[in-house]
Amino acid sequence: MNDRTIVYSTYYNPIEANIVKARLDDSGFACFLADENVATLNPLYNQAIGGVKLIVFERDVEQINQLLAEENVLEVEDEGQAQGNAVETTLCEKCGSSNVGFGMATKNKFTLWAKILAFLTATYPVGANKCYHCYTCGHEFE
Repeated sequence: MNDRTIVYSTYYNPIEANIVKARLDDSGFACFLADENVATLNPLYNQAIGGVKLIVFERDVEQINQLLAEENVLEVEDEGQAQGNAVETTLCEKCGSSNVGFGMATKNKFTLWAKILAFLTATYPVGANKCYHCYTCGHEFE
């Protein structure tokens, strides 16, 4: 038996990582998450640490691939039926990657008006912008 562990996948959303881990736990696979606490307590470090890593035994990889592939097919079919077969994923404008998330902007975080108002009142700007962020190339877009 091969008892070596490997990083099966990486997630930039700790909730998504826990969902996949729960699916594997329910199916009887031994697995754990690495760097989950850092990503949960300080999300700004998430990209620096490489995200939350799902660790599994190397011997289980083929069975896990089959399990997750079957479940993903069922989820896509259900979503497609619920939305009139209009399942769509957001792709990065720059590199075409589907590893994209929606959240708080990191580059142009505040509007010009928020910056001016904060300067005049000597406070921190509020009302941060939200946008799509590509975790592959770092590009942000609307």
